[in-house]
Amino acid sequence: MLMRSIALLIVATVLVCPLSSGERSEYSRPNMIGNRSVIVQMFEWRFDDLAEECENFLGPYGYGGIQTSPVLEYAMIKDNRPWWERYQPVSYKIISRSGNAEQLSNMIERCNRAGVRVYVDIVINHMAGPMIGQGVGGTPFNGNAKDFPGVPYGPQHFNDKSKCPSQSGGIEDWRNPEQIRNCELVGLRDLDASQDHVRQKIADAMNSLIRLGVAGFRVDATKHMWVEDVKAILDRVDNLNTQYFQSNERPFIYHEISHDGSKEGIQPEEYLPVGSPLEFMYRRNLVNVFRKYDNQKLRWLRNWGEPWDLLPSDSAVPFVDNHDFQRSEIDTGISFRQPRLLKMATAFMLAWPYGTPEVMSSYEYEVDPNHREVDNTGPPMDQDGNIVGAKTNPDLSCQAPWRCEHRWRQIYNMVKFREVAEYEPVENWQCPSDNVIAFSRGSSAFIVIVNDNIQVNQEFQTNLPAGRYCDVISGNIERNGETKCTGKVIEVKDGGKALITIDGERDEDPMVAIHIQARL
Repeated sequence: MLMRSIALLIVATVLVCPLSSGERSEYSRPNMIGNRSVIVQMFEWRFDDLAEECENFLGPYGYGGIQTSPVLEYAMIKDNRPWWERYQPVSYKIISRSGNAEQLSNMIERCNRAGVRVYVDIVINHMAGPMIGQGVGGTPFNGNAKDFPGVPYGPQHFNDKSKCPSQSGGIEDWRNPEQIRNCELVGLRDLDASQDHVRQKIADAMNSLIRLGVAGFRVDATKHMWVEDVKAILDRVDNLNTQYFQSNERPFIYHEISHDGSKEGIQPEEYLPVGSPLEFMYRRNLVNVFRKYDNQKLRWLRNWGEPWDLLPSDSAVPFVDNHDFQRSEIDTGISFRQPRLLKMATAFMLAWPYGTPEVMSSYEYEVDPNHREVDNTGPPMDQDGNIVGAKTNPDLSCQAPWRCEHRWRQIYNMVKFREVAEYEPVENWQCPSDNVIAFSRGSSAFIVIVNDNIQVNQEFQTNLPAGRYCDVISGNIERNGETKCTGKVIEVKDGGKALITIDGERDEDPMVAIHIQARL
């Protein structure tokens, strides 16, 4: 990793804006309003709460869309109601812990009216694993016999040993594309999406949600499906609902295609014709830089983007954290457990012009101190297993155990920063030391990030018009009669230069960010 990162520095440093690598897929347009471009993964939120959150917070603060947890009926795991039960579908009826079809429809309408698009996390690669029971809506199923009458699917609709070239029937060789796509993932019943019946049932499920007004889908485990099968399904999917979208708009489809950067097995580039992959290497590389693994430094981000072997910007969904990595990389990743690093890495992601970024919003749970097992704790719930919704504090944050990272000032203000910067290029790259970087976005916005325990007190070129600006990292602008800033005030002189002071050791957030709409 160290040698690869050093090699990246040799790439022509004039390249600061992401390149486009040809025409993007018709499924790679997020269909957001205005200049909005940020999705929030609202993990395990109830539909009624999401509707209020769209109207009261997400819309007013400039978020472009939300990703719901899976909404189609899944197995009820009665013992402890783990978070992963949602990823074990048993039918395509709209019913979940978040609510029913009527509540979902109401939420989608209210979010669209608030300017916030809705993307549904959908599971179409498989059905529930080897168990017998009922779904959350009461639909019976027999995973042992591969019998799901709620769809309906029978044993003939699943891949079997005739297609799966492993002895166990599960994935044994993660470098073998045939095993990855035709064998079972951790025992989950693997659908044969080459069959017309399966393709049509999946398309029907997606169309039922499109009719309600969703803008697209996050497709779970796409890596385990053949690209031609995904395309055949999407060819049967309707255009978006013209009540909320223009005519002939196609749904935004973004795919979970996990990979580690190796050139073996499944590559995300294969799926570019059918949408936008979640960019796992974006997350991995950014975490490595901010955590200084292999002695990596912020200054190496000078040519961040496609020169780092990342996907084309217009066909990628970058992220710093998600529900899986919160559990699988408890100490080595960046999540709400490392709030300082999370705010810094997220600020950089939102400031840099790459992709359609996704922010995580989550809840707390206890962690095994030895980390022997990935925690399965479901959302906050009452004694009857009903989700207990988030409550907010006067400072807009959420009360524990909900973390609501999307409500952290340092994150929601950077969402506005990104909206203000629009499509302006990265300019005025400044790097006074290895882990201190600064850059402007045209003449609209400017940011400084310090990732060392050092004092910074120097002039930077902001490229902004002269005036006094509110640092949106340390505070907010209040316009009750007299306009004032609750955080640092930055004075930009004629010519665009400003004296910036940051204590990398003691400041809660060793960053400064200003933009033209934060001018006092």
